[in-house]
Amino acid sequence: MPTLDIPRSAIDLYTDASIIDPYDDYRALRDLGPVVRLDQYDVWAAARYDEVYEALHDHESFISGEGVGITEQLNKAQHGSSLTSDPPYHDLVRGLVARHLTPKALREFHTYIQEWADKLVDELIARGEFDAVTDFGQAFPLALVPDLLGWPVDEGRERLLDWAAAGFNAFGPLNERTRAGFPLLQEMGEFLHRMSLPGNLRPDSWGAQLVADAQDGKIADELLPALLGDFLAPSMDTSVSALSSMLWLFGAHPGQWDLLRSDPALIPNAFNEIVRLESPLRGFTRLLTRDRALGEAELTAGSRVLLLYGSANRDERHWQSPETFDITRAAASGHLGFGHGIHGCVGQALSRLEGHSLMTALVNRVRRIEVGEPAWRLHNTIRGIDHLPVVLRA
Repeated sequence: MPTLDIPRSAIDLYTDASIIDPYDDYRALRDLGPVVRLDQYDVWAAARYDEVYEALHDHESFISGEGVGITEQLNKAQHGSSLTSDPPYHDLVRGLVARHLTPKALREFHTYIQEWADKLVDELIARGEFDAVTDFGQAFPLALVPDLLGWPVDEGRERLLDWAAAGFNAFGPLNERTRAGFPLLQEMGEFLHRMSLPGNLRPDSWGAQLVADAQDGKIADELLPALLGDFLAPSMDTSVSALSSMLWLFGAHPGQWDLLRSDPALIPNAFNEIVRLESPLRGFTRLLTRDRALGEAELTAGSRVLLLYGSANRDERHWQSPETFDITRAAASGHLGFGHGIHGCVGQALSRLEGHSLMTALVNRVRRIEVGEPAWRLHNTIRGIDHLPVVLRA
């Protein structure tokens, strides 16, 4: 057993109240110690920046191949994706997915995406009030990602967001939110299996290239649906969360918006600060392969540790004034909002391209972003807005 002096907590991070506003619970866990036992879920939680960063960069001790969720029963069903694998298999399959998602590979899409972003912002200015999530955050993933993956025009597209949401919910405990997604996960699995068959995806698309890799023997046929799913989830929920939070934060902090308009060179840093302050991923777990200290806590092999990215990104031990939205923050690029290490979000370059393009369009067209009160989404793994009224003043 681990040392008995590791603090314990009855905090439940998966109640509705904690999901809507998790930051008091995160702070309480950080104050208890570098590692805290969450009694209700039989896992250890690391809520401070240093410990989360350390674990993410020791993938040999903190492995992902046994699943990255809270529930062992569901972890066993996650085999095959790059997110839930370890080297050397991880290096192979992540490379097959990431080759399309590197900044260099995405360069050919820059002009198209910027033109698309300009058009969307012009339309939203003309519309008047709109919703930050459905009309802004979701617009890009649904418009572009299915075409890049080669999905058929008449199948699956209207379900992509629901499938991605169900997949991320399954990384949490076996609660009502997770169970409600089981039919969606079955539906998604059946769809991805059909798309794994040669000829069902558009030729020369990202997805069709993965199918060709399987035909060439580079990956096993039975793992192909999970790898196609690797494109789906990172391209959807995390991007939607970051883009929606972008409008809310700039609307709630008009001084920061004025600063960005006066210096658009801050756009990349501003995007990092958005993801730091409102991290799209609450966190994933890792399984410990050997006895190891994390911070001052001595943990034993077989322990499952929940790494709380959203808490680490507001750790006052690492960040100065962590609750403040500051687009000039020098260390903003060190955030853990997309994870870090070998399992850093494979789709983050695409998410950044979306965010930078939309901020550029907004800076060039919008004097003021007016927002109402956000309604936060109830989701086990994704921190995001559910609804937010917005008006863009040209």
